[in-house]
Amino acid sequence: MALIVQKYGGTSVGNIERIQNVAEKVIGWRERGHQIVVVVSAMSGETDRLIGLAKGITDRPPPRELDVLLSTGEQVTIALLCIALEKHGCPARSYTGGQARILTDNAFNKARIQAIEADAMRADLDAGRVVVVAGFQGVDEDGNITTLGRGGSDTTGVALAAALKADECQIYTDVDGVYTTDPRVVPEARRLDRITFEEMLEMASAGSKVLQIRSVEFAGKHNVPLRVLSSFQEGPGTLITFEEALEAEPMEKELISGIAFNRDEAKLTVLGVPDRPGVAFSILGPVSDANIEVDMIIQNIGRDGTTDFTFTVHRNDYERTLEILRQHATQLGAREVSGDNKIAKLSLVGIGMRSHAGVASRMFEALAKEGINIRMISTSEIKISVVVDEKYLELGVRALHEAFELNKAA
Repeated sequence: MALIVQKYGGTSVGNIERIQNVAEKVIGWRERGHQIVVVVSAMSGETDRLIGLAKGITDRPPPRELDVLLSTGEQVTIALLCIALEKHGCPARSYTGGQARILTDNAFNKARIQAIEADAMRADLDAGRVVVVAGFQGVDEDGNITTLGRGGSDTTGVALAAALKADECQIYTDVDGVYTTDPRVVPEARRLDRITFEEMLEMASAGSKVLQIRSVEFAGKHNVPLRVLSSFQEGPGTLITFEEALEAEPMEKELISGIAFNRDEAKLTVLGVPDRPGVAFSILGPVSDANIEVDMIIQNIGRDGTTDFTFTVHRNDYERTLEILRQHATQLGAREVSGDNKIAKLSLVGIGMRSHAGVASRMFEALAKEGINIRMISTSEIKISVVVDEKYLELGVRALHEAFELNKAA
C-alpha cells in the first residue's frame, strides 16, 4: 500500500461530468489498496470569472480581499468532488487550505508555504477516507486566507506530499506526460518516460508549460517523486526523479532530453555606456527596483572605453523597462537605448551535455542551415539557450528536434 497525492487542474475538473470522472479515477486507485490525498484547482475559467467580478468594482482590489474571493473557487471543487465520491460509497472529507493547516507567510496573492500541520489529514487517511484538499491557498499566522499565486495548486500538491511523506505526487493535466517539445509545434515529439528534476527545472524556466517551476523546485528540495499524467487517458506518464535514479538504468543517458521555447520575451539594449565597475548595477538596479525579472544578459566591450549592454525580460514588462532605461539614459551616460519585443527563446536541455562535446556547434549549424540568425546565446551545464526573431521560432524548434533526432528513443 502506498500513500499517493494526486493533483487535478482546472480542465480536469472543468464540469460536473469531469469531476465525476475524477471521482471514478480516485476510487480506482483506492480500490488497489492505496491511501489517496487529492488536491484540486478551481473549475476551469472560475478564477478568471472571480477576478472579473472584483475588477468590475475596482482595477486594484485590496490584496487580502482578493484572496478571500479567489479561494472560493477551489472550495466549490472540493465539495463537489467529495459529494461525487460519497455517492459511490467512497468515504471522503474536504479540507480548505486553512482546515488543512497549510501555513503561509502574509504575502497576499503570492504567499509561500512555511509549514503544514498534517495530523488531521493523517487521521482521516488511517480511518479509510479519501482526503480532498483545496489547492492554491493557505492561511497566515493571523488566520487570514492567502493564495499562492501562479502554479499554486501544483505547489500545494507537492507540499502535501512532502509533509505526509507520500510515495509519489501525481500531477494530472490535459497532457499525458512531458514531451521532447510541444507536440503542437512538432507532431513527432516523443513522450519521455523519465526526466531529472534538474532538466525539468531548466525546461520550466525556459518556457515549458507542463509544470510550474515552483512545484518542481519544491519537489526536488524535499525529495518528492513527481509523475505527470493525463486526466483523460490511461498511461504511465512521465516520472520526474533524481539523476542518481536514471544512472541506475542500464542505458547511456540521452544527449538531449527536450527543447523548450518561450514566445514571451523582449530584448533591450543600452548602447555606449562607459566601461567601468558598477555599470551592470547602474543599468539593472532601477529595473530590479521595479520588480522586473531579467533573464539573459550580454555585455560587449567596445574599443572606445564604452560597452553595450543587452538583456531580456518578459514581454509584458517590455514597455515599462524601456521607459525606465530611457529615464536613466543620461545618468548612465548611454548613447542610445533600444528594444525589440518580437523575439523568442529556444533552449536545448539535457544532462547528457555534461559528457558530450559539440552540442552547441551542432545546434548552431542546424539553425544556420535554416537561415536563422542567433541574436543572443546563454549556456549552463545542461542547457543552451538562444534568442532568435519570433517569426523563426517554430522553424527553429523543428530544425533542432530533427537535428538531435529527438523523435527516436535512445
